[in-house]
Amino acid sequence: MKRIVLAAILSLSSVASYAQCIGSESFSTCNDDNGNNYTVMRSGNMTTVNGSSQNGTTWNQTTTSMGGGNTYTTGTASNGASWNETRTNTGGGSYTVSGVNSQGESYTHFCNQLGCN
Repeated sequence: MKRIVLAAILSLSSVASYAQCIGSESFSTCNDDNGNNYTVMRSGNMTTVNGSSQNGTTWNQTTTSMGGGNTYTTGTASNGASWNETRTNTGGGSYTVSGVNSQGESYTHFCNQLGCN
């Protein structure tokens, strides 16, 4: 079993968590220490995660790598609302992260080696 940090998934939560996963590089089933269960499917430049929590809510996200450190992620939060996020590499270790969260609020952050604003 692999012990991995699932940063993209856990950005939906305010508390970091670790997951135990079983499977291959293309398909894994995971359980984390918060009681969440999810599957991770990887194919080419796309990763899809489908999850469920202890209380029965479900969520999903699909991330597409566009190359050069650029990604586009769409998902459905456990409240049923859609969200999206784009990460754009701006060079020199800097990038922007922008999107619309599951409450319908737009955001943009500028990031570098020291963190994001």
